[in-house]
Amino acid sequence: MGARPAVPATSLDRRTLREEVVVVLALSLLASILAEDKIGRLEKNLVETGIATGASAKYLGLPSEEAFAGRGVSACATCDGFFFRGQTIAVIGGGDSAVEEATFLTRLAEQVYLVHRRDELRASKIMQERAFNNPKISVRWNSQVTKLVGDKKLESIEVTDTVTGAVERIALSGLFVAIGHNPATEIFRGQIDMDEEGYIRTAPDSTRTSVPGVFAAGDVKDKVFRQAVTAAGMGCMAALEAERYLAHIKNARPRFLPP
Repeated sequence: MGARPAVPATSLDRRTLREEVVVVLALSLLASILAEDKIGRLEKNLVETGIATGASAKYLGLPSEEAFAGRGVSACATCDGFFFRGQTIAVIGGGDSAVEEATFLTRLAEQVYLVHRRDELRASKIMQERAFNNPKISVRWNSQVTKLVGDKKLESIEVTDTVTGAVERIALSGLFVAIGHNPATEIFRGQIDMDEEGYIRTAPDSTRTSVPGVFAAGDVKDKVFRQAVTAAGMGCMAALEAERYLAHIKNARPRFLPP
């Protein structure tokens, strides 16, 4: 069982499109290019870059959390849910993602606890209704997971009431953390247009970014689906758009390349 979210889009490495070289640059190199305009130092046939750096799931930050990674703790229900068929598990969070994952996991698990630190969910009304009407879902309001317990694998969690301070131990074998993701875009901040959460903005129905010749694909721009298959599809989109971009400038000298 993996403890990480669905696999983000991977780099395209080196591919040839229309006899031009398209390179998906390493983070440090791309940041250097964007920040210091060092394009001229690169090989002359480099004319397009892609960003597919992905996003990482946010975790609780508990000392024992890393020890149980792959041993009961996960951040991807669709990736790891089937490992817990017929078992008792918990989902942490109160947004659409958490409620959706809890609902999905009821197809596999015997019982699902939805643990939320507040007295109301942030999820949409329709998502909440689905959860409340599902007999397999039990909501723990005003609750925060404060300890993970187990020997070689997760066996239970300790949940502290945020109002009374009371501590409850819940026996279970799986914990799914659904409190959000951090896109790996910090080094691009101020160089490429992003939203308030740090996801790269692209043109509608496109992978084009605010920087000409730079395309973004996968979890670095997708905050909804975050699946390997959708990231791969966006990678294909980026490759096709890169091909068109290269074809468009094939007979024109890019302004950022040296003579």
